[in-house]
Amino acid sequence: MGSLILLWALIVNAFAASIRDCPGYTASNIVDADGTLTADLTLAGDACNVYGTDLPDLKLLVEYQTETRLHVKIYDAGLDVYQVQEHILPRPSSRNVSSSDAALKFSLAENPFSFSVSRPSSGEVLFNTTGSQLVFESQYVYLKTQLPKDPNIYGLGEHSDSFRLPTTNYQRTLWNSGLPFIPRLSNLYGSHPIYLDHRGDAGSHGVFLLNSNGMNININQTDTGDQFLEYNTIGGILDFYFLAGPSPTDVSQQYAEIVGLPAMMSYWTFGFHQCKYGYWDVNMAAEVVGNYSSANIPLETLWGDIDYMDLRQVFTTDPERFPIHKMRELVETLHQRNQHYIMMLDPGIHRLGNYSTFARGEEKSVFLKADDGSDYRGVQWAGEVVWPDWIGSNTQDWWTNEISLFFDPDSGIDIDGAWNDMNEASNFCPNVDCDPAQEAKNGNNPPQPTNPPRNSTGRPIPGFPADFQPGSTAQSAKFQSRQAASGQMKGLPDRDLLNPKYRINNNIGDLSDATLYTNITNADGTYQYDTHNLYGSTMITATRNSLLTRRPDKRPFVLTRSTFAGAGAKAAHWFGDNNSTWSDYRVSIPQLLAFASVHQMPMVGSDVCGFNGVAEEHMCARWALLGAFMPFYRNHADASAPFQEFYLWDLVAEAARKAIDARYRLLDYIYTAMYRSATTGTPIVNPLFFVYPSDSNTFGIDTQFFYGDALLISPVVDDDSVSVTYYLPDDIFYDFWTLEPVRGKGAQVTADNVTWTDIPVHIRGGTILPLRVQSANTTTLLRQNNFQLVVAPGLDGKAAGSLYLDDGDSLDVGDNKSDIGFTWDGTTLKANGTFGYSTDVVVESVVILGGEQPITREGPWGLNEPFEFTSS
Repeated sequence: MGSLILLWALIVNAFAASIRDCPGYTASNIVDADGTLTADLTLAGDACNVYGTDLPDLKLLVEYQTETRLHVKIYDAGLDVYQVQEHILPRPSSRNVSSSDAALKFSLAENPFSFSVSRPSSGEVLFNTTGSQLVFESQYVYLKTQLPKDPNIYGLGEHSDSFRLPTTNYQRTLWNSGLPFIPRLSNLYGSHPIYLDHRGDAGSHGVFLLNSNGMNININQTDTGDQFLEYNTIGGILDFYFLAGPSPTDVSQQYAEIVGLPAMMSYWTFGFHQCKYGYWDVNMAAEVVGNYSSANIPLETLWGDIDYMDLRQVFTTDPERFPIHKMRELVETLHQRNQHYIMMLDPGIHRLGNYSTFARGEEKSVFLKADDGSDYRGVQWAGEVVWPDWIGSNTQDWWTNEISLFFDPDSGIDIDGAWNDMNEASNFCPNVDCDPAQEAKNGNNPPQPTNPPRNSTGRPIPGFPADFQPGSTAQSAKFQSRQAASGQMKGLPDRDLLNPKYRINNNIGDLSDATLYTNITNADGTYQYDTHNLYGSTMITATRNSLLTRRPDKRPFVLTRSTFAGAGAKAAHWFGDNNSTWSDYRVSIPQLLAFASVHQMPMVGSDVCGFNGVAEEHMCARWALLGAFMPFYRNHADASAPFQEFYLWDLVAEAARKAIDARYRLLDYIYTAMYRSATTGTPIVNPLFFVYPSDSNTFGIDTQFFYGDALLISPVVDDDSVSVTYYLPDDIFYDFWTLEPVRGKGAQVTADNVTWTDIPVHIRGGTILPLRVQSANTTTLLRQNNFQLVVAPGLDGKAAGSLYLDDGDSLDVGDNKSDIGFTWDGTTLKANGTFGYSTDVVVESVVILGGEQPITREGPWGLNEPFEFTSS
């Protein structure tokens, strides 16, 4: 171990020495037009050419786009270096505010060029490159900024590390990868080059680097203890957006203005979801639904993993195990029961001449091409596959047609949403020396089904048609080189696109290992080397567009594994192929906090009880409780894992019933938070420091969170424990389960004897919670239940809350929505706002906390107009 540390030290020192030898740049021709600044940047000496060729001429553009957003862009004068395409991530418009009106100030030094960003109100420097040279080469870009001592840095996902990032010897590698078991200190499925820097009373700010190339971001200290953060990218430009905050929530909202507000989710998507890779026929899938009903555990949505496919080919069903007529019966039955169905769509398309999806794609030339113009080939579940070029001009039409044909409500499977997996893209070819046909054969892809076809499970399934019952004799039935010209920001020529000299710390190995080869050219002349991290995002865009064509008036639901900045505007995300361990149960919380509060992806959650491995009963019970307080709530397991449906253990079933009961009663509360996220960028889930930004004790907490802004969730996190120590800020809280007041003192609190069916939840004082008076088996039935308001007065005796109502599913509800604000001043409750959604549901009662006993005022009060009452 000592020799490895010494070797690493030598490598680091050699790297630092080589970077220090670079000349940097000199700024000239500076034009300051108040709201904008431009300059030429010229190489200040002999090129160092450390990892590529130094570009001699650069451009600087500085824009004061809004009072709180500063845009700083450093790019090549020839406009050849790759820049993320506008149609993939549209840029925000600039309001061109005067620099004197801005909350951020840009300053530069001319020779050598460096720049800083500060707050003019306080003079505090937020970003400062002084003391290090800018390096801008053909395959390497380097920039270093100073940080304060012991900084609070969050973001830079996707990762499975702590929410507040370590500050010494820590590296974040951004290169989308389909790694199972969500390893720590590793690149994972998504890339989000945004960080939030929180400085307590001095405020928060954000720094977003719009660059999709692979990169290492290092956070460390110098030998003298000075803190820094440095970017090391293998391409692209430096396209920074600085966000002034000053609150953490402000930063999150400002980031949404750049990458897009999150997509509004349908009401039903907040129900409980069940999936497993390993439901080997349609009868088993139906039985799972029936078993949940028999166990009195509400199930909203069933999911179809790749088992349903004919030899793993998308847009097909196994004709014997998932015959189309029974699949249609399954979905029709679910819909009659007010339940939903979602199916998987992987990007790999089986390269087989008589496979119609492939044939139609080949006819439209929608697949990625190798250098010789042939289809680029690899391996995925279906065997030897080709991959759609989502940037291609014909790809969207082809994908929409395939989705419309297969999911036709009249002749196909009438799904309610789509699931895009393996879209990093994951390639079973281990490296560039792979023979796809042989690799598919060696890996037994696609595998033959191991379970014989059957007409039923042999057991009755309540609520399902005769085809699913014992004695059914129903028969199965089949369901019938592009390199661009210069000056177009498509990428520099003559680069080593497979093995650049600067090596990012990709956990899998070389850039092309287990993914699309990075020397493949996209239809628009860009390379996978530059666009790799965008492949998943371009796929979910195509899928969302296709679902909108299929149902123009409904909100499309897309779940994706791979993400990039802005993916939340198109899709939901789950945290990938985790493990059935206490460790992965715990890490789902910092994952949630990063995506929901920093990365602008509100509809997120983990595979509850774990995807890989064996779920243990007590851990699964805890996870069923924790998952119920995350926006996306799905139990999902691998084919190699035992079944782990909640009803298989009495203890887990009891925990799930309690958890779902609370979740459903609170569903309108979190749906309201979703609406705030989709319209303003306000986080749906909050770290404690977002709510208490001056309390330094909250800055590192990542085992608790606020569900919305009113409910503090403090789960038991230790292995096999019935105790939990959690932090209560200096404020008044109320136990959600008992409604008893609890005075927080800015200190740790230990709760013992927390049973396996309990989770500590507290209502924050100063809030008003809208709850349904009771839960229901489906969200459709839930919407028919009346409301109860719970008023939780703050230390000042006042409280406020809100309730958003609409039809729950329309893409554009127009004026048919209600946004009702509730206030309590200590004696009077008032309900005001907009009342465009007509409903027969009423507020049945109001429970006022804070006294020796809760006070209940009986209604009803309608929700179609303002109301108020006074309580002495």
